[in-house]
Amino acid sequence: MVMNTSKVIGQLITRLREQKGLTQADFAKSLKTSQSAVARMENGQQNLTTEMLEKISEVLKKPLITLAGDSVNLKIEGGHKLSGSIATNTSKNAAMGLLCASLLNAGKTTFKNVPKIEEVNRMLEVLSSIGVKAEWYGPDLKITPPTKLDLKNLDAAAAVKTRSILMLLGPLIHLYKHFRLPVAGGCKLGARTVRPHLYALEKLGVEIQTTHDRYDVSVNSLRPAEIVLYETGDTVTENALLAAARLPGKTVIKYASSNYMVQDLCFYLEKLGVRIEGLGTSTLTVYGRPEIKIDVEYALSEDPIESMLFLSIAATTNSSIVIERCPIDFLELELLKLEKMGLKYKVVKTYKSQNGRTNLADIKTFPSKLVALEEKIHPLPYPGINIDNLPFFVPIATQAEGTTLVHDWVYENRAIYYLELAKLRANIILADPHRVYIEGPTELRAAEVICPPALRPAAIILIAMLAAKGTSVLRNIYSISRGYEDLVSRLRKLGAKIEILNDLQS
Repeated sequence: MVMNTSKVIGQLITRLREQKGLTQADFAKSLKTSQSAVARMENGQQNLTTEMLEKISEVLKKPLITLAGDSVNLKIEGGHKLSGSIATNTSKNAAMGLLCASLLNAGKTTFKNVPKIEEVNRMLEVLSSIGVKAEWYGPDLKITPPTKLDLKNLDAAAAVKTRSILMLLGPLIHLYKHFRLPVAGGCKLGARTVRPHLYALEKLGVEIQTTHDRYDVSVNSLRPAEIVLYETGDTVTENALLAAARLPGKTVIKYASSNYMVQDLCFYLEKLGVRIEGLGTSTLTVYGRPEIKIDVEYALSEDPIESMLFLSIAATTNSSIVIERCPIDFLELELLKLEKMGLKYKVVKTYKSQNGRTNLADIKTFPSKLVALEEKIHPLPYPGINIDNLPFFVPIATQAEGTTLVHDWVYENRAIYYLELAKLRANIILADPHRVYIEGPTELRAAEVICPPALRPAAIILIAMLAAKGTSVLRNIYSISRGYEDLVSRLRKLGAKIEILNDLQS
């Protein structure tokens, strides 16, 4: 028998309430309703309005409609200036590498301030399916590995939804001589080759055969080595680090990324007793520990890509807002480009993240008259413009006087998704699969758009809708839910006029 939506949502409410340690009475008090009403909700006998679903999501700190499996849509009344303060959350990309790294530790790991987003949910589903115990304590997540992982029960359906599954290769080679992983998925951004991962691990004694749907991994005799990475990528650097972390002796990783998620992983590995030299440079030297069993806490650092999202929102809507907890070292070049485009901003405060390592800043933006840069805007490995930050220049360019060239050379398909902004009356031309020209300034107008299956291109449509006059509808926002926690209510606190809809109500 097919279960109806109310029943599914009721079961989710029950499970999430119990995970938070709330009784029905506690939950009812938070919702300002009766315990009997909560009982009806959990039994699927209560009609739930959009407003109640949003309130439940806020109390449980989970995007409930998305979890229920319905397509979630947004209604946005744009053209309004925003104001107030918003804090940058911790990093999705760092969280994924750290969750994989926890398998290196036979002890318990407590990660502080983990983002509760769909990408993290998928990885936790994978880890839980192989026997890892994951427990939420508010924003913190305690990971307890089993004595032996059960790879035969690996949740392939969850695994193929996230490219981060690749980073399980590094830890698992220390636990198994032979194993299989499903082929990685994630954003639909073109032919993102896995060869750099295979070549890096090959140097350490790992043989990987790939088919259309899986990786067959054989571990011969693991040995430290000098690795020249085939490309300077974030996840391949993390995989090499994860593999080297439990190899006795010295492993040298050349052409390494020193991006924010790589540094976060290094900070955690150091807490596990792994010695790493060259942190923040393109050559990392790792002295591994063959046995790691330690109960440890680590606080994730903040996400520069989320800070850039809010910078883009401020610039595109011509608003004055304060963006708190920005990891400033990973935004310096983006801020310089924005400054040369005419964005007025001020760094009002600097301090350290909870991990004691990452430098943070509060940035205040001001209404500004924007101009296009004469030079193209393009990404490079850190310390260049971050590949994930590049799309945020596109909505900004729609409000800048002149012609902006954005060159997205990394992905085959992503620049094509930028053309969705034309539905909002952006003056944008696709020169080839990697380059777009944006003419500004343009008065954006409301439209109905379906999110593309890629996180950052989906996010820039939302940004443009906040600036577009009229009422827009953004459909199927799962791509955005993968990377941003509780974004709708946070934008509302800045004065955005935005509502959540689902398929039953829109």
